[in-house]
Amino acid sequence: MKELSLNILDVAKNSVKAQAALIEISVVEENGVRTLTIKDDGCGMSPDFLSRVTDPFTTTRTTRPVGMGLPLLKLAAEQAEGELSIESKQGEGHGTTVRATFNTDHLDCVPLGDFAGTAVTLIQGSPDIDFDFIWRTPEGEKRVSTREMREVLGDVPLDSPEVLSWVSESLNEPFENEK
Repeated sequence: MKELSLNILDVAKNSVKAQAALIEISVVEENGVRTLTIKDDGCGMSPDFLSRVTDPFTTTRTTRPVGMGLPLLKLAAEQAEGELSIESKQGEGHGTTVRATFNTDHLDCVPLGDFAGTAVTLIQGSPDIDFDFIWRTPEGEKRVSTREMREVLGDVPLDSPEVLSWVSESLNEPFENEK
């Protein structure tokens, strides 16, 4: 994938399929390293599936025998002198955490891409799921929480055009310390 935001979309859609009620997505850029973390409270993966999940021929899809999302994320991280780690647990305390690191100064580091567009797509496609989006750089931090939005908006649907426009504008506005 040419942009990290597309990997985020792919992994988060897997969290939705895993029946997560809360999906936390953070991108933290500091000291020349970009760390992407996607954490959910979904059903988790069995130890056997977890051990094979970065193999392109391991997938839960029934339409084709390959799953390229996590293998491509792993490749992108490794090409930028980073790494991919995945923790997952079934049963009590279930859920999955995917973490990828990238050396942002590396020639092969993929750009973040349209983080705001990814957030809007996820909220629009799954308006009943809670999402927390965090994007932090040395210039500042941006946060959007659908739980907080629900508290403020009450019965206003999160997938309404006005709400989605606000999410996009919030994540696209300059960082707090930018001039």
